[in-house]
Amino acid sequence: MPDIAAVPPLPEFEDRRTGLMVFGIIVIVLGCLIALMLPLMLVGQLMAGHVPGAAPLPLRLMLPAVFMYLGLAVLFIWLGIGSVLCRRWARALLLVFAWLWLLGGLAGVGMAAFVLPQIFDQPQPGLPPLPPAARILITVFTLATCLVIYVIIPAVLVCFYRSRHVQATCAARDPVPRWTDACPLPVLAISLMLGGGAACMPLLMGVYHSIVPFFGCYLSGGTGTAVLLVTTAAYAWAARATYRLNVAGWWVAFLGFGLWMLSSGLTFARDGLLPMYELMEFPPAMLDRMRQMGFLQSPAMVVLPLVCWLPFLGYLIYLKKFFKPRS
Repeated sequence: MPDIAAVPPLPEFEDRRTGLMVFGIIVIVLGCLIALMLPLMLVGQLMAGHVPGAAPLPLRLMLPAVFMYLGLAVLFIWLGIGSVLCRRWARALLLVFAWLWLLGGLAGVGMAAFVLPQIFDQPQPGLPPLPPAARILITVFTLATCLVIYVIIPAVLVCFYRSRHVQATCAARDPVPRWTDACPLPVLAISLMLGGGAACMPLLMGVYHSIVPFFGCYLSGGTGTAVLLVTTAAYAWAARATYRLNVAGWWVAFLGFGLWMLSSGLTFARDGLLPMYELMEFPPAMLDRMRQMGFLQSPAMVVLPLVCWLPFLGYLIYLKKFFKPRS
């Protein structure tokens, strides 16, 4: 296991305890707001059952969203409390999470800017087409909302928690070495991502019937399950190995992600996205709506995810400098 050395506080720094408390409370409030999404989902499903032409999602397909909101709510509240207490592990994890939130948000906003006009171009059954002014207004409002939630808020968190004064304040008020001190924060980010992916894989296997895009075809059943189980084991091992700065863990993460990206790109280019949702047994009404949205089968929907994944591959290449071969 890598040595956990205490990080001495800076000789001179401005105490940011008040800021840590204020931002911690804000993070706790965000966690409570995320928790409210659970009853809102339930209300939305109940209302969908009374709308003509609409059908509520099966419980199976709702489970990933339920666990995601529940997990995020607990994570935000836990990290917010840690920030209020000026814990160094909370500052490190909040900085890592805010960076992931920001980078993922930038990719998501870019995809939304491409997808929204495509959706408006599709006719809505039983409804007149939206006037151009209304389309522009809805698009701008939606993108502005996404920009605030997925870009501005995490950017503010990054700016605050990366401050050397915040780091020194946490080091001074929490002098005990923590597990987050065992490896550089950029490496800790990829380790947590690998561990989170391994933890979520069994749920996704059950919900989505172990459908795997595999170099030009979709695997399912026992074959798909076997591939996903191997992937889960590899992710879990790589999460621990990267945390310990074992270069073999980096290679597993880099090659695994590169092969997964290549496999998905070839499959999406050959068959499109719609067959994947059909194999996952999405509701017929939702599948019909997807068929009407012809852009799901367009080449752009293949290229766009690849463009979003390439920066992550570059990030893995950047991390290589933190790993040294084992003697």
